Formats: sequence, C-alpha cells, structure tokens
Amino acid sequence: MPTSRGTLNSEATKQKNFIPVLICLALAVLTVIAFWSLKDCGFINLDDDLYVYENAYVQSGLNWNSIGHAFSSELMETGGHWHPLTWLSLMLDYQIFGLNPQGYHLVNLLFHVLNTLLLFLVLRRMTKTLWPSAFVACLFAIHPLHVESVAWITERKDVLSTFFWMLTLGAYSYYVEDRGLRRYFFVLLFFALA
Repeated sequence: MPTSRGTLNSEATKQKNFIPVLICLALAVLTVIAFWSLKDCGFINLDDDLYVYENAYVQSGLNWNSIGHAFSSELMETGGHWHPLTWLSLMLDYQIFGLNPQGYHLVNLLFHVLNTLLLFLVLRRMTKTLWPSAFVACLFAIHPLHVESVAWITERKDVLSTFFWMLTLGAYSYYVEDRGLRRYFFVLLFFALA
C-alpha cells in the first residue's frame, strides 16, 4: 500500500518534535546525576543557620505574619538580605520538610533542572538551532560554577533568581515576535521577580 506524501511529512514532523523532548529528558537526567549526591548533605554553619535552622520567621512556616516579615526589613536584621521570594520559598520548604536538609537540597536541584531546561528551550526559540542550544544547556547543567548555588541551601536565592531570569529571556523573545502590552507585562513581571 503506497504512502502519501502527507503521511511522510506528518511522521517527519512527529520525529522532529520528539527530539527536543528527548533532549529535555537527557538534560534533566544528566543534571540529577551530576548533583544527586547532595541529597545526603546537611546544613552548614555558613548562613544556613541564619536563613533556616535558627530563623524563627522561616520556622513559623507560611502564615500572614511570616509573609509580612518576608516583605519587611526585619529579616535583613537577622543577617539576611531583602529577597522576599527566597524567604517565602524557604518558609514553604520548612512547612513541607521541617528541618530535614534533604528536602531543601532537592528543591534547589529541582530549580537547577528547571533552569537548565528553560535555558535550552529559550535558546532554541531565540536561535532556531537545536544542537548548539542543547550543548550550551548541557554545559550550564554540569558546570562547576553551579555547585555552590545548588548544594548550598542558602543559595536558593541564586537558583530562584536564575529561574525568573530565564523566564524573563523567554518572555522577551516572545514579546519581540509580536510587540504588545500584554506580552511586555510578562517581561516586566518576570524581570521584577528575578
């Protein structure tokens, strides 16, 4: 039975769309393998005490009082900085994991995996190239520069900021394709969150 040209094109399109999915899976697996041993790490005395295990605001979990403190300057007085999203994410982690450092480390790893995938997808969209974008994302995933950001609980601010920065790049490339106020709003929103 002869196949039509449309069927061949449909199969080629499916295969073409399947390759980026495989690349994303490979990048995620590679990143997890590279950083998997951090799940066995604990807290360290270099700021983890100020940010988590001796911080009463973080240990109160997410509630109206702690959310208010995350946006105030009071947490800065305990040795931290003003980054409300980081404080809120640590409060949520405490609410879920308590003082089990494994959960905090795995959330940092999750953000790094998401950052790697976002980088690949954004570069692919911006450059219209598949393999160079995958190569850059692969280097980003396993580069030693990211060890501190992923393995140190206090560096949640770095992986979280990178996450919103990648979303900002993606939103900007989307905005450039068809300039409009609605698209630009997302650029500004993600930029402010970053």
